[in-house]
Amino acid sequence: MKTTIRCAALALLAAGVLLARQTTAADGKKQNPKQAAEKIDLADGKFAMAAPEAWERKQPKINFIEHEFEVPAAEGDERPGRVTVMGAGGSIEDNIKRWYGQFRQPDGGSTADQAKVEQKAVAGQDVTLVDVSGTYLDKPGGPFAGGKTIEREDYRMLAAIIETTQKGKKTGNYFIKLIGPRKTIAENQKAFDAMIESLKAQ
Repeated sequence: MKTTIRCAALALLAAGVLLARQTTAADGKKQNPKQAAEKIDLADGKFAMAAPEAWERKQPKINFIEHEFEVPAAEGDERPGRVTVMGAGGSIEDNIKRWYGQFRQPDGGSTADQAKVEQKAVAGQDVTLVDVSGTYLDKPGGPFAGGKTIEREDYRMLAAIIETTQKGKKTGNYFIKLIGPRKTIAENQKAFDAMIESLKAQ
């Protein structure tokens, strides 16, 4: 009788350990940043995009950034790329000019002259695409925080401004930027383009 009770108790203990391991594994999967990075909501959930699983979700460094991801550095690059997603005011032209001001050209030329700007429609929304390269004048605390500027040579930025509207009403402009060493950005350009193309209404 005692042997039977002891065996039953051991069986219950083993089942409990197995259940705990399964629960921990499940919880760990839910908390995996790469799993969470698959979806980006915009305009209070009215629109969404799909982010590449290889990009790791990060806690935004600045509170007005809604989503932030780290992009794996290409071989030979010392720093990873950074993706930020945020809603913001101001005209599209003014924001693009501000981005140009964050870059300096090695030959002293105009950043605006060498930048590429394209307009297209995705999921019925107007999208402006910007591609700019040069020496990036990085302000780690944000563009309006002041402080020391770090010059990062041979950098590139891909950006998209999405003018979201639903049922004829504007629901805000969203700014998506991928910035980092030129080689890292080149390796992730198709992934960035695919993310923008994945935009859809919910």
